[in-house]
Amino acid sequence: MTTAPSGLDDARVSAVLDEIARTAEHTDPEVMKRAYATAADWPQPPTAQEAADLCAQAALPVHPHVGTFLYQLVRSLRPALVVEFGTSFGASTLYAAAALRDNGGGRIIGSELHPGKADRARGHLERAGLGGYAEIRTGEAREQLATLPGPVDLVLLDGWKELYLPVLEVLEPALRAGSLVVSDNLPMLPPEFTDHVRTAGNGYLSQQLPLGDGIEFSLRLQNPA
Repeated sequence: MTTAPSGLDDARVSAVLDEIARTAEHTDPEVMKRAYATAADWPQPPTAQEAADLCAQAALPVHPHVGTFLYQLVRSLRPALVVEFGTSFGASTLYAAAALRDNGGGRIIGSELHPGKADRARGHLERAGLGGYAEIRTGEAREQLATLPGPVDLVLLDGWKELYLPVLEVLEPALRAGSLVVSDNLPMLPPEFTDHVRTAGNGYLSQQLPLGDGIEFSLRLQNPA
C-alpha cells in the first residue's frame, strides 16, 4: 500500500522551507555575531525591539525536528486556532499551515515585532500556497494577540524569551482544557516561565522534550479558579 504524502512533501512548501534553511545557514551566524558584539557595548541588555532590529536579517527558523513535531501536533489535534509568538521568516508558520491545509481547515495567527520580517513571512506563505491559512500580525505580541477570534488550541512560543511568560499570560484566558503550549529554545527560557508551567496549581502539566535544543511541552489542564 502506498503511503499518502504529507503537506510537507508539497514542492512549494519544501522549496520555501529549504530557502529559509539556507538563509539561516549562510546568514544567521554573521548576523548574530554582529548583534552580540554590538549589544555587548551597551550599558543595559537590549530590549525586545532593539533585539529585533539587530536580528532583522536573521531567519532563526525552528529546528526541522521541532517543525515536524508541530506539523504532527496540528494534524493530530485538528485545531481551529493556532497562535504563534515570534514568526520571524515564517518557517514554523509554514509547518503549522501545511498541516492545517491537510486537515481541511483552521487558522494560525502569528505575531512578529519587526515589520520587515513579517513581510517576508507573508511572502513565504503566499509562495508556498498557504497564505489562506495564516495571518501575521505586526507589532508587540501582547497587544497583537490580546484579541483573538476564538479559543486557542495550540500555542507556539518562539520569540523574545523574556516575553514568554507575559505573552502566555495574555493568552491564558483563551486557552481551553486540552490546549497545548510548545515553548522553543529550552536552555534559554527564563526560570519564571518554566516555574509557571511546572508549578502545581497553575493549570498545566509540563515536561521537557529533546527536540532541537529542547522544548517545554505543556498541556493546559484547566483555568485556575
